[in-house]
Amino acid sequence: MCWDCWIGSCSSFYAVLAGLAFMFSSSILLQILACAIYGNWWPMLSALMYVLVPMPCLFFGGGSTQFLTSRDGGGWIDAAKFMTGASAVGSIAIPIILRHAHMIETGAMLIEFTSFFIFACTVMCFHRASLEEDW
Repeated sequence: MCWDCWIGSCSSFYAVLAGLAFMFSSSILLQILACAIYGNWWPMLSALMYVLVPMPCLFFGGGSTQFLTSRDGGGWIDAAKFMTGASAVGSIAIPIILRHAHMIETGAMLIEFTSFFIFACTVMCFHRASLEEDW
């Protein structure tokens, strides 16, 4: 491998990594702003789901997201897929339930949805980047 090719692949790796870090930090910033703007910290419950979403990948998928798109698997892989889906749905359901109970404002709920959308895009971009052989 030539020196210029190696430098180009490293710079693209760092660019992808920096982009993913920016997306994740902007999602967390929106999460905090949804709480701080309206003076209510109940929306932070959905931040708990942000912690729970990658756990099945870490425990049952070996740290890889490739098991989520495969058709094969067993009991543990199916359980991991179920837990990933349940925690992703919980990230959407918690702000809706809190809004329905009049515990948060509509604006906070919409900011939470935007934060989840950015977080989901970050996870999908990470999955796409991890499929490449350069990682």
